[in-house]
Amino acid sequence: MTEPRKHTYRVTGMTCATCSRMAQRALARVPGVQYASVNLATETAFVLTDPSVGEETLREAVMGAGYDLLSQVPEDLEARRYAQAVRNLVFVLALTIPLSLAMLAHMGGRHVPFYPFLELVLGGLVVFWGGLATLRGAWIALIHRHANMDTLVTLGALSSWSTALLRLAGVAIPSFGAIGAMILALHVLGRFIESHLRDRATREVKALMRLQAAEARVIRQEEAFLIPLEAVLGGDRVQVLPGERIPVDGRVVEGLSSVDESLVTGESVPVLRREGDEVTGGSLNLSGVLLLETVRVGEDAFLAQMLRMVREAQGSKVPLQALADRTTLVFVPLVAFLAAAAALGWLLVPDAMEVLRRLVPLAGRTDGDAGVTALYAAIATLVIACPCALGLATPMALAVGAGEASRRGMLLRNAEAFQTLRAVRVALLDKTGTLTQGEPRVAVSRLEPEASAAALALEERSNHPLARAVTTFLRNAEGVSPVVGLEEVEETPGEGIGGVLKGRSWFVGRPLDSGKYRDLLDQGCTLVEVRRDGEVQGVLGVTDPLRTGSVEAVRRLEELGIRVVMATGDHPAVAERVARETGIREVHAGVHPGDKLDLVRRFQAGGERVLMVGDGLNDAGALKGADVGVAMGSGLDLALDSADLILVRGELAGLADAVLLSRKLVRVVAQNLVGAFFYNLVALPLAMLGLLHPALAEVAMGASSITVILNSLRIRGREKGEMES
Repeated sequence: MTEPRKHTYRVTGMTCATCSRMAQRALARVPGVQYASVNLATETAFVLTDPSVGEETLREAVMGAGYDLLSQVPEDLEARRYAQAVRNLVFVLALTIPLSLAMLAHMGGRHVPFYPFLELVLGGLVVFWGGLATLRGAWIALIHRHANMDTLVTLGALSSWSTALLRLAGVAIPSFGAIGAMILALHVLGRFIESHLRDRATREVKALMRLQAAEARVIRQEEAFLIPLEAVLGGDRVQVLPGERIPVDGRVVEGLSSVDESLVTGESVPVLRREGDEVTGGSLNLSGVLLLETVRVGEDAFLAQMLRMVREAQGSKVPLQALADRTTLVFVPLVAFLAAAAALGWLLVPDAMEVLRRLVPLAGRTDGDAGVTALYAAIATLVIACPCALGLATPMALAVGAGEASRRGMLLRNAEAFQTLRAVRVALLDKTGTLTQGEPRVAVSRLEPEASAAALALEERSNHPLARAVTTFLRNAEGVSPVVGLEEVEETPGEGIGGVLKGRSWFVGRPLDSGKYRDLLDQGCTLVEVRRDGEVQGVLGVTDPLRTGSVEAVRRLEELGIRVVMATGDHPAVAERVARETGIREVHAGVHPGDKLDLVRRFQAGGERVLMVGDGLNDAGALKGADVGVAMGSGLDLALDSADLILVRGELAGLADAVLLSRKLVRVVAQNLVGAFFYNLVALPLAMLGLLHPALAEVAMGASSITVILNSLRIRGREKGEMES
């Protein structure tokens, strides 16, 4: 089966939740699209497609819905949009404020020269010039046979302004032309504030983007050339001077320097990098000149993967959003119907509407003019309804949450799993690389030269942490010579690696009888046995120190009500020793990779939500099978497709932070949704009963969206006892 392609695009032209819904529907209908999600808060689309689906096909689908899809966003796009928004806001307010003052004076009985003409002209300039983007959005929605927030605002503003035109033409009708201008002005102001707050919500992604160098100094034929980063190839030699940001993921081949990796890995203290060490693109070279061999470029680079994962997380959806999505789909047509019903109610059965009005505490009677009240009620109903608050409730919180997670060294890859994380009751932890540092070292060797050479030849073929430790040790051991001619190499996860060398069958891995090595087990050593034709040739004892913070991490998880369980393929004696040191009370030792998955399923069968933390190698099956899979990452180890969440800094303490962040995120989303539903539930009846001035209704509508955004930004805040770094 062909692996689907992942794409993240920018979608422009959206103004409300209905817009994002229509753009998403357009993408989902393209043949070959397996999944599509459009996020209003970040103006991004995340799409999974068959390899045959081209970008132009997706763009045509989105443009057919009235929006645009961009893969490359011009660097100055945000600056230009912001400058245009400021100019438009100044223009609108410069006309609306004096017009509003004139309206108040006119309503107070004062004579305002040429007031009807001022109302018509100034109101018209605000509606048709200052509100051009809103009118365009409504028109695009109309020609594509759907309605959005722009539709409601346009109907309210045009209805109000039209009364000024009719009044000036001699029709006996109250004039609300100034209110039309106020509606548009408040709408533009609300959009401006909302856009500014959205930019704040996604600032972590922008900070990551700023870490990417635009150019790299490549050494070719002993000359240095500054070339665009996109032109750098794997294997290229790149020179980095002091004070420069490292442009690529690479291996140091020459030089010695302190490197600040704080913005990438969260390590606050500069680390010394020398020949043979790997460095991460986006880090800052502080002191010496480094010559690097490029290891990863383009989409495989650490920063590119990190950006992609954060954007995918921000573009994904949690199950809580399903209700909001269904609601916003029918919301605008429903509001238009309610506005018409309110107007007809006041025109046809005003007495009945008065009875309903008096049910509201402190509500007085209308002035008796049913026509005026009908117009007031219809316009107020149109502009007070706010599907945007519903549409923003989840994506805005998720955008802030994903950004906050990335800032804390967590890469969120699956929004649904992140929602599930809050309800986890069992944390199943691997030992090696999770509770321990994952940098094992050979402490004891009981091998003869022949067995050492065979073990080196085999372990060089494996990427397991224990194999890397054995390889490093034997390469530096005296009397061990490299051998060639290794055949039929086969690695068995959880067991070891075997092969044929000079007609003899060799195996390196789990011992047949660990009891023979009680002295090594008592030292806390993991055993690696070497066998030839089934006969034991010797053993290696490997130690792996605990990660800093493992004890604290276990304690914090238990304080959160999570049962901590260790599952390891290591010997029970070694596992029990680590369990005692970390405070873990339940241990499953000697388990194979498949046994870990069975263990996950056993807990799930008991009704528990299970979190699995592992290294992403032998634990891949259990990571996939768990309700939430968490992988320990350390800078460059991001190719962990089995995990829902990656702890980039490799700190287990981040696990408790992730649980707390998940609980806070879900709580804020629930608050946003309840608040948005409650707002509309209360506001719409008040508007229909003529109890709200249209201008006040527009203020309330904008305030509801802004409240959702401000509440989402609280995710960044620290509550007492939460997310202690």
